[in-house]
Amino acid sequence: MSGWSWPLLLAHRCGGAHAPENTLAGLSLAARLGCRAVEFDVMLSRDKIPVLIHDEALMRTAGLPGVVPDLSAAQLLATDVGRHFHPAFSGEMIPTLELALAACHQLGLAANVEIKPAAGFEAETGHVVGALLEALPEDARPEVLLSSFSIEALQAVEQQVPGLPRAVLVEGYSPEALAAAHQLGCVSVNMGLSGLEAAHVQAVQSSGLRVMVYTVNTQEAARRLVEWGVSGLFSDRPDLLLALDAEVPFR
Repeated sequence: MSGWSWPLLLAHRCGGAHAPENTLAGLSLAARLGCRAVEFDVMLSRDKIPVLIHDEALMRTAGLPGVVPDLSAAQLLATDVGRHFHPAFSGEMIPTLELALAACHQLGLAANVEIKPAAGFEAETGHVVGALLEALPEDARPEVLLSSFSIEALQAVEQQVPGLPRAVLVEGYSPEALAAAHQLGCVSVNMGLSGLEAAHVQAVQSSGLRVMVYTVNTQEAARRLVEWGVSGLFSDRPDLLLALDAEVPFR
């Protein structure tokens, strides 16, 4: 499992709990905190532009009706998700994937891009994300890890831009998930913290893959996972785990 250059800590959904999720403000704040890597979610607009958002519905992050696959990129890019988070972030809009990748490159942040397709758009989302990454010059692209719960999306992005590292996302460990990760040619299995055991981590590592864990918000949990040999921690509270990230630069 040599050649792993990712830092231990990734700010979940850009800035974790400190900024509106999946925004450029979150990326900027993560960098100012000292994070070296972030994670964010990507979905397609009605006109097939990849934008940063986690839910199909806008209500939770913007307090507005509407669902992403029914809205154009212009409508989504004009959606203020900052004000709903806190008035201090008023005017912070949903960004495109292209803008987010450019910001990561400028800020020196590695990016775990979670392909989060709306229902029925799994393969198409993978292809579009892959095409965008393929079109970016290598010297303008941040270090990228592609992940998804969708097998179809991971297959599609590999077809579009072969060779970029990918991770399968699962809620919890299973032999079937591990087999799927190998079949897809993934480098990591990204698993939920709830119910995770040291034996699960060992099983994945023994097969030659990495383990990354979401969502880890306490030092106690983080140190336990580091002892187990986990390679990545997604956190809403990166400020609490930065010291640990410095102690364990690569796993």
